[in-house]
Amino acid sequence: MWFEQAIEVIPAVDVLGEGAVRLERGDYGTVVERGGAPVALARRWAEAGAGRIHLVDLDGARNGGVRPALVRAVAEVGLPVQSSGGIRSLEDARSLLEAGADRVIVGTAAWPDPTPWLELGEALVLALDVRDGEVRTSGWTSGAGIRFDDALAHVAGRRVLVTAIDRDGTLSGPDLELVHRAASAGARVLAAGGIRDTADVAALADAGAEAAVVGRALLATGVSPTL
Repeated sequence: MWFEQAIEVIPAVDVLGEGAVRLERGDYGTVVERGGAPVALARRWAEAGAGRIHLVDLDGARNGGVRPALVRAVAEVGLPVQSSGGIRSLEDARSLLEAGADRVIVGTAAWPDPTPWLELGEALVLALDVRDGEVRTSGWTSGAGIRFDDALAHVAGRRVLVTAIDRDGTLSGPDLELVHRAASAGARVLAAGGIRDTADVAALADAGAEAAVVGRALLATGVSPTL
């Protein structure tokens, strides 16, 4: 059962336009799964036993700008929501927290120096979206000007979302080394990218992750309230 693992499994609700989708490797032109209405999908994961929703505004991630109304609608399902996409200022972050998110995930505006964001405390998750050793931003379309290993100097004791971009949406298996490096640097790691099954979740636990964010695998396996 997906939601009864050694570490937390957080289902992803990625929103492009008004619909939930899964992209392959962050390519906005390659939609590999469609999940229908975001609120309905979040409710499906809640009924299946999830304890939290990972909400991504893909339009915001690429272009900037947040949608508090989207966060509010998903939060009304009744689960804690960690919200990402489009956060470019502390005011953006606070607007999503006020709309019902309990965590905000910040990538583009956090690098190369995340210090100004640390005042958000436990509500902050730093995004480390990695391709070829480089942290990527703006919906993974641009380099952040910092290497993954250099970014790790900023993350000790912090919760971070580590995404292996080239595995995301591919069902090719997670990047365990990437996760292990972040955990060894003292980060509290949420791992994403390439997760296929619960065996991968167990492997991520062994690599030091505290949670796994899962998208395509849940949609592909047809998780339902009975599972």
